[in-house]
Amino acid sequence: MTAPLNVVAVSGGAYRPSRTQVLTQAILDEFARHLNIAPRLIELADIARPVGGALSRQELPEAIEAQLQAIENADLLIVASPVYRGSYPGQLKHLFDLLGQDALVDTPVLLAATGGSQRHALVIDHQLRPLFSFFQSLTLPLGVYASEADFSDYRISCELLQARIRLAVERALPLFGDRHALRRIA
Repeated sequence: MTAPLNVVAVSGGAYRPSRTQVLTQAILDEFARHLNIAPRLIELADIARPVGGALSRQELPEAIEAQLQAIENADLLIVASPVYRGSYPGQLKHLFDLLGQDALVDTPVLLAATGGSQRHALVIDHQLRPLFSFFQSLTLPLGVYASEADFSDYRISCELLQARIRLAVERALPLFGDRHALRRIA
């Protein structure tokens, strides 16, 4: 049996409840429906204070260092960010500033974002994609954007968003081959 794919999802919201966390979990769950994965969800809300107070990686507590190492060792990275003043939050950027410069070379990254309206949908291509291009990551061509209207009581209530999640995952599956597949998409 092949070892499961190490899938790390980073939810960049600093508050709870969080639509960003709901979207991140939905994408992670969709991957789990099709691939043999070892999922790990890292929520910025849990680590924002120690990350924000660190000027260098050496200042981080051991538990946060373990989170950074998980990101660096991912076979697949899912990064979801809320849109804050037209971009991703500074805390999320600082988290990635603490990673090794070459740690994400060729790592597939599925990008996602949430915002108040559809006007922020380009944050994936204009803000997040350039960040991961710096890291020389393999950003997947199809990102997932969700607006506030796509949720009810912090649950995805929009079938179009659910279809977009399914399509983004379906398009990513060929990167991982049959050895990790649980079942074929019909």
